[in-house]
Amino acid sequence: MNDNIRIAMIYGSAREGRFCDTVANWLLSELDGMGGFDVTVLDPAELSFSASGPDEHSAAIIEARLEEADAFLIVVPEYNHGYPAVLKAMIDSTYKPWHVKPIAFVSYGGISGGLRAVEQLRLVFSELHAVTIRDTVSLAHVGSLFDSEGNPMRPAQMKGPVIVMMRRLLWWARALRTARWESVYDSAAA
Repeated sequence: MNDNIRIAMIYGSAREGRFCDTVANWLLSELDGMGGFDVTVLDPAELSFSASGPDEHSAAIIEARLEEADAFLIVVPEYNHGYPAVLKAMIDSTYKPWHVKPIAFVSYGGISGGLRAVEQLRLVFSELHAVTIRDTVSLAHVGSLFDSEGNPMRPAQMKGPVIVMMRRLLWWARALRTARWESVYDSAAA
């Protein structure tokens, strides 16, 4: 039996020319050297959305990937002091798969490093019975942190917060995975 924690890494942007790919690729390379978890990617750029949310096929993909995950890692930019609409559409497309699971954030942007987007997301996820962990990775002035090939300019400085965040995310994921199986949470939360 594989005891690895299953993490769904969710891209928070679908914009053409997005910087999300650079941040996510760097994060995936950092995670590659760590153990104890398996990562699947959920990228809204690979799904179909209308003004009312994801189409039926995309909604089924989102729900399935969220349902199988033990934890979530959201890579989110800050657009206009908030988070992107496509991320909200993904979040709102399903309800129960978020329950009793931890969420960590890697945010990026200008001077705030995406922290205003994260603060808004914490409010949303509390309504979904999810647990947002305190430790985040916040990349202020993100364009100056990577070279033209997408490599971090100061890799050692950027790695430390990732290690702390992942240790905490994995601890919460193990604790909550056990709690989901040993409780009547679903019937109590309904």
